[in-house]
Amino acid sequence: MNDTFKALSDPTRRKILDLLKEKDLTAGEISDHFNMSKPSISQHLKILKQADLVHDEKQGQYVLYSLNTTVFQDIMSWALGFAKKND
Repeated sequence: MNDTFKALSDPTRRKILDLLKEKDLTAGEISDHFNMSKPSISQHLKILKQADLVHDEKQGQYVLYSLNTTVFQDIMSWALGFAKKND
C-alpha cells in the first residue's frame, strides 16, 4: 500500500488517474493533456503500474492504459475500516 500512496501523492499522477477514469488511453493521448516530455509521462505511468493503480495492454503498436478499480476498492475498504476503529 506504500507504493499506492506514493503514487497518489503526485498531482500529475492524480490527473492521469482522472483522465483514465473517463476512458482508457494510450500514453500519447495522456501526454496530450500535459506540458511535459513523453519520457516524463512514461515515468509517471511506470510508477502508477508499480502501484498497481493502472493496467496496460498492448493493442497493435500502442499500449492502452486503464484504471485498476480493484486497488481503489481496497483503499476505500481500508480507509472505512480505519474510520470505524476510531468511532
